Amino acid sequence: MPRARHVHHLKATRHVDDRGWFCETFSSARMAAIGIEASFVQDNQSWSRRRGTVRGLHFQRPPAAQAKLVSCLRGRILDIVVDLRTGSPTFGHHLAIELGDNGDQIFIPEGFAHGFVTLTDDVLLSYKVSRLFDPGLDSGVAWDDPDLAIAWPLHGTEPILSERDRALPRLSVLESPFAYGGEGPMILISA
Repeated sequence: MPRARHVHHLKATRHVDDRGWFCETFSSARMAAIGIEASFVQDNQSWSRRRGTVRGLHFQRPPAAQAKLVSCLRGRILDIVVDLRTGSPTFGHHLAIELGDNGDQIFIPEGFAHGFVTLTDDVLLSYKVSRLFDPGLDSGVAWDDPDLAIAWPLHGTEPILSERDRALPRLSVLESPFAYGGEGPMILISA
């Protein structure tokens, strides 16, 4: 299972020629070389029709907690990661990174909530997860929790949300199932 405790921005290397390009999207050897030992068991995709669609902030509770490897295949998103590890020096803090269809990825370890907003119409996202989806352990945090102070780039428009995401609790009332083990604050590592 995943051992990395930091969020990683994985830069893509594209090999371009007259036909187009080729890009390696997953290598367990590359992941291990940067300290990520993850066994992915499920691949997911989501398609969002409109700019301003917000999905998240989601996580699964143990024993089905998931690490994720997220890629934007079409369009652009602002990806958000929130530290849910109680006792962490960055508990409740978030990171934001823009992902587009350039092949870059973000690795999100267990103990973090994940969400995104679409910056364009017609967004296709792909992500690998380290545990199977378990609807009984599925959870989340309110995307608009003022304590998180996330600057969602909605430019004065109303977000497009699911009813489920509209009903997620604020972090202050959530009993986080994740404990900080001294592995350091949430940081973004580029690799």
